[in-house]
Amino acid sequence: MGLSKLNGLYREVILDHANHPHNKGKLPTATNAMTLHNPTCGDTINLQVDVADGKIRDIAYTGEGCTISQASASMMTEAVKGKTVDQALSMAKTFSDMAIGKQHSDADLQQLGDAQILTSIMEFPARIKCATLSWWALQRALLKQGNEEED
Repeated sequence: MGLSKLNGLYREVILDHANHPHNKGKLPTATNAMTLHNPTCGDTINLQVDVADGKIRDIAYTGEGCTISQASASMMTEAVKGKTVDQALSMAKTFSDMAIGKQHSDADLQQLGDAQILTSIMEFPARIKCATLSWWALQRALLKQGNEEED
């Protein structure tokens, strides 16, 4: 597959998640929550997680923002649902590392599911915070108990 066809496929997957978001909505059984804002571009992610026995039973988000931030949130929720908290935190670290150019194994990247295609977004530094916002919200929600809001 040529590079232009690959980029077109990536663009289609990102647009599909942005236009048909997975796990968007409120989660009435949330045990952990975090709201993060990106003051640079105005993106907001309100993340809610239902954790039981060290495992993510359910996850949902609301928010608004650019295509990348909303698609990344959709991809992230799909990737971590059903994972242990430790697995989800490891995946969030992998994603955040990618944003700053650190390399990870193919196995680590495959665990990210569709979100691994956002590695191409890292070529555009202004969009990195958009892509990482939901993953940072996940880290903070899992490491803290209760509902919090940060900028």
